[in-house]
Amino acid sequence: MKSRNKATDGSPARRAQHPVDEVLPVHKLAVYGAQHVLAFYAGAVIVPILLGNAIGLSDEQLIHLINADLFTCGIASIIQSVGFWKVGVRLPLLQGVTFTAVSPMIAIGAAAGGGTDGLLTIYGAVIVAGLLTFLIAPFFSKLIRFFPPVVTGSVITIIGIALLPVAAMDAAGGGGPALDPTSGKNLAYAMGTLALIVVIQRVFKGFMATVAVLVGLVAGTLVAWALGDAHFDAVGGSGWVGATTPFHFGWPQFSLAAIVSMSVVMLITAVETTGDVFATGEIVEKRVGREDIARALRADGLATTIGGVFNSFPYTCFAENVGLVRLTRIKSRYVIAAAGVFMILLGLIPKAGAIVAGIPHPVLGGAALAMFATVAVVGFQTLSRVDFNDHRNVVIVATSVGLAMYVTAQPQVAQAVPDWAEIIFGSGITLGSLTAIVLNFVFHHVGKDFGPAVAGQPGDSVRLDQVNKMSREQFVETFAGLFQGPRWVVERAYDQRPFRDTHHLRRSFQEALFSASREEQRQLIEAYPQLGSAVVAEGLTGEESLRDQSARGLHRLGDVEQEELAELTEAYRDRFGFPLVICVRDADSFDKIVDEGRTRLANCENQEHAASLLEIAKIAGHRFDDFLAEANPIHSARTRPVGKR
Repeated sequence: MKSRNKATDGSPARRAQHPVDEVLPVHKLAVYGAQHVLAFYAGAVIVPILLGNAIGLSDEQLIHLINADLFTCGIASIIQSVGFWKVGVRLPLLQGVTFTAVSPMIAIGAAAGGGTDGLLTIYGAVIVAGLLTFLIAPFFSKLIRFFPPVVTGSVITIIGIALLPVAAMDAAGGGGPALDPTSGKNLAYAMGTLALIVVIQRVFKGFMATVAVLVGLVAGTLVAWALGDAHFDAVGGSGWVGATTPFHFGWPQFSLAAIVSMSVVMLITAVETTGDVFATGEIVEKRVGREDIARALRADGLATTIGGVFNSFPYTCFAENVGLVRLTRIKSRYVIAAAGVFMILLGLIPKAGAIVAGIPHPVLGGAALAMFATVAVVGFQTLSRVDFNDHRNVVIVATSVGLAMYVTAQPQVAQAVPDWAEIIFGSGITLGSLTAIVLNFVFHHVGKDFGPAVAGQPGDSVRLDQVNKMSREQFVETFAGLFQGPRWVVERAYDQRPFRDTHHLRRSFQEALFSASREEQRQLIEAYPQLGSAVVAEGLTGEESLRDQSARGLHRLGDVEQEELAELTEAYRDRFGFPLVICVRDADSFDKIVDEGRTRLANCENQEHAASLLEIAKIAGHRFDDFLAEANPIHSARTRPVGKR
């Protein structure tokens, strides 16, 4: 007997390498890494710029903050993507300074007198908050059960949508006096860059398609430079070397109030990081577990502490670059490590940073529109797994997204709440994420979980918790209408209790159907009535059969159509020995039903046996949807497509 650990040729067997762990050639790592840096740069430097201006730092101090930020971003990204020991999630996640910390840091700095004194108090709080995050990471990761798809999908969607205004502001010229939404030139740069990225994605394949964002940024910048709208004057005035040193501004100062405030920031950031990790796991198709969350949060904590030492700020996974991973489909985490190396170099070479800073805001905004929107798409895909027949999930998603958009559209709302609440209302991502988590806890973890209504009529509906308590006889009686004839499918589905949600309940019928013996399946197929027969029209085969066939008018055919369908179904039965089963609700017209039947006449019996089972499964699926619609008429009216019966 061959060893399981050896290949057929006797050599040791190699486990298939996940794309996340693939080490690409150096030239590809360089190009893909540079693309991430260019897409990330503006977001990376905005926090030190905002903070420096707010607490009154000099231009020289501000330049040092930017260099220190880039330098530490690179270190943090390498830690998160490459990892060591139990630190770093080992996914293509790039690290950047969290926007959540901007308002609290400005408040801390101002309270400490501004300038360098304020900066030192900020660094003291950042170092302690980073250590706290590192220590609580394994405990926070145990809360992963409170992050089902309804929460993670909401958070990921919120992250993507809430970032779009940032991209739109860049597309309109950037913040401050340069902002001009009425400028045709800004619109042309933004839309031109976006259009070029889309065209490259459509026309090219392989390497060229994966660097579409980089090509768009470079091409847009070159066009702007040729027209005199991209300026690189700062390059000449920048030094070649600008190394940052630990505690450059002096020893940190420790204030209890500042530490508490920054610790709250890091707890909120942990929620955002959790959403980013789940989003990236979805994109690269790698399962995220409790230990992964703990690793990511440890990396956040360590990077934040390093940031405080090297004159920078709190770090978190940067959602902006999650969209780029999705857009390029390059899953290797070593691309992020390469980007980290580039950022370290940018932090050490101010001239290089000045070149990247010369990218016009509208060009960057055009590329960001594509990247940020793809994050929202990942959220939509995650939400597609949510059981929206359970109205509680509708409330969770609608409320969290609604509040997030409220704060994003009207950021001045933060001024209407007490100081301690500004950190929450100051960010749509923060408010929406916390809302999704809290509502999920309240609806699904507090009190009795009744589950969605799955059958019956309003006022007398059967809920999922009641289904899980039914006897076999009650269960069969409730769901027998999903199938014609024998009831063994429903009886076997009963054995798969307890059902977690309506998706699980639906799958139980499918699994029972396809796992049965061929004889049982044949018996079930033969129980389905002939298409367009009088017994169906008269309701003798059950209300469900009449509803199925009346969807395409088979209960009231004219003489010519009736004769045509009868000839087809008789020919089919003569050839295969069982009735022609077609899910007529999926057919566009009577002619399509006839055409499908004639095509299937040319198949072999085994193929038709399998085809009939698939059609039965489709019919049962529609009938199950009818059960849900009757039990949830208000929700069904809102979600049913126009014209669907």
